[in-house]
Amino acid sequence: MHKTLRSLPSLDFLRGFEAAGRRLSFTLAADELFVTQSALSRQIKALEDALGTPLFERRHRALALTAVGAAFHRATTEALDSVAVAADRARGASLSPGVTLSTTVSFASLWIIPRLSNFRARHPEVEVYVSADDRVVDLGRGDVDIAVRYLPESAAPEHAVRLFGERMLPVASPRIIGGAAPLRTPADLAHHVLLHLDDADGRTPWLDWRSWLASNGQPGMKAAGSLRFKLYDQVIQAAVGGQGVALGRVPMIADHLRDGRLAAPFAKRYDSARGYYAIVAPRAAERDDVGAFLRWLADEAAQAAVDTPPKTGIRSRRVRTAQTR
Repeated sequence: MHKTLRSLPSLDFLRGFEAAGRRLSFTLAADELFVTQSALSRQIKALEDALGTPLFERRHRALALTAVGAAFHRATTEALDSVAVAADRARGASLSPGVTLSTTVSFASLWIIPRLSNFRARHPEVEVYVSADDRVVDLGRGDVDIAVRYLPESAAPEHAVRLFGERMLPVASPRIIGGAAPLRTPADLAHHVLLHLDDADGRTPWLDWRSWLASNGQPGMKAAGSLRFKLYDQVIQAAVGGQGVALGRVPMIADHLRDGRLAAPFAKRYDSARGYYAIVAPRAAERDDVGAFLRWLADEAAQAAVDTPPKTGIRSRRVRTAQTR
């Protein structure tokens, strides 16, 4: 192997450095790359150690590139862009026409896929490819046309289209809510199994039952049991199956509430500071099929905001009964 190639830093380190230098924030860069802030900081430190020079000035509540860091950042950005362009050209003729959408596994499963038939009815000539992966993709360097990401407003790119925010509330199968141990108040959760999203890195504290219980007057409450799942759609599948109570995310599970598969036993809920944003790859921004899909996404999101599901499990069952008459 050529000596120069052997001395190249890790590509992951370079991607992390590029994002941190562009955002001038380890926290925002970590959110963008879907890694923890501590993991990104370790990557940057390892890169600095490998190069033998500091790349950032770490000030109180501020981050700045050193002179060497700024020069290296320009070169890194240009090199990554060149590789991305070359990769696009290499793929070129082998790529099938169509819109490629990147999003998380759970959002694809619970919200996008159930609605795709609506887009196909409106635009039967446009092929759609859903790339569901919980790893972040770089829209400037891949073959993805649109990404739907769950971000704080401060981390959303300038031209991102906000689809909707998110509301959190406990949900369960109606037969659990009205069963042998009815769910009338948060204290009643002590008699039920709680369904958790496994989050060892602490990336989704808003989906942590401990936080919800503490904010609802039940700090330190011990539930009857717990089940943990790697993906959020698995949490919801378990809740629909009557295996316990989950922290629901509306509008991701709005259809489940509307059709009665799930119900919300408590009126109290809280809104997340984050939201879902559609981001278009710069190279795809002028394409008609991409524009059509983006407009459809916005329309579906607006409809989801109008179709607010019922507030409680009891009302959910009454609405469903009335609709079947």
